[in-house]
Amino acid sequence: MPVRTELRAVLFDMDGTLVDTERLWRRTVEEEAAGRGIALTDADLAFVLGRAVDDCAAHLAARAEGRGDGRGEAEGIGDSLERRFTDLVRGQVVPLPGAVELLAEIHAAGIPAALVSASSRQVVDTVLDALGRHWFTVTVAAGETPRTKPYPDPYLAALTALGAAPASCVAVEDTPTGIASAEGAGCGVVAVPALPTTITPAPHRTVVGSLLDVDLALLRGVVATR
Repeated sequence: MPVRTELRAVLFDMDGTLVDTERLWRRTVEEEAAGRGIALTDADLAFVLGRAVDDCAAHLAARAEGRGDGRGEAEGIGDSLERRFTDLVRGQVVPLPGAVELLAEIHAAGIPAALVSASSRQVVDTVLDALGRHWFTVTVAAGETPRTKPYPDPYLAALTALGAAPASCVAVEDTPTGIASAEGAGCGVVAVPALPTTITPAPHRTVVGSLLDVDLALLRGVVATR
């Protein structure tokens, strides 16, 4: 018979998962690209959604086709993206439906939660001020691990800080990039796809329509028979 695994921690992505910032990030990138004469298409979304600022900046620099030396241009684009996004988040950050209720349920059950983000510490702290720092035992931001998503480093760092085995933890994510990071670290996943992203169910991966569909029972079910 399979051995039942107890849920030890829940690890949350931030942008587009807990707070409605994915649209702000997309708006930031679109405005930055337009200002540089770059017309973004659906093919660019994989390099934009769920990605760190540096990754997105490098992609926009590559799209700029030979303007400047590439590296210097990417640095300037990254700085501009960071300023634009932080300003938008500071003024318009909104928790997604069900986010606070789910965090409260987890907190009341005494289960630690971590925030694992590909955004900078500045943006993470801005969101934490609005969402509530007390929900999270651990937070990890871009630049605080050797590599960021889609690599497993951010989730591995959070797991180490929590002192929890990956098979006993569930990550809540909204993009293929974040899911690759969480699954690479060995976590089960509850996926709340960011439109227009399509995510399919897989072993130890449950796909739901929104956080309103997620509760402690579902999270426990993801790790129950691992």
